[in-house]
Amino acid sequence: MRTIAVSMIAVLAVAAATVATAPAEAKSCFKKAAEGVALTESLAKFQVDAALLQATDWSIYFTWVGGGSTPGYTFGPRSYKCSPGQVMGWQCKGSATLCKL
Repeated sequence: MRTIAVSMIAVLAVAAATVATAPAEAKSCFKKAAEGVALTESLAKFQVDAALLQATDWSIYFTWVGGGSTPGYTFGPRSYKCSPGQVMGWQCKGSATLCKL
């Protein structure tokens, strides 16, 4: 019985992760938030942007990293709140509105 319960939990976790990263419907906009931690403030902001795109659609993340574009989406202005990290580096929290074209 315990094995079945563990298996069901694993299946539900995979299903939840799939739904959470499913591409958006056409002509829809949504706001996302993420956090980045790095040695410099600019790298922490880069991590925020990367996390925002990864949480939206992995294919646009790879295109954005390779050339800076987000085909099929608008990647609205980002807002960041950054502060020095507790131990070292920088911690940034950010958000953006993305729209599926």
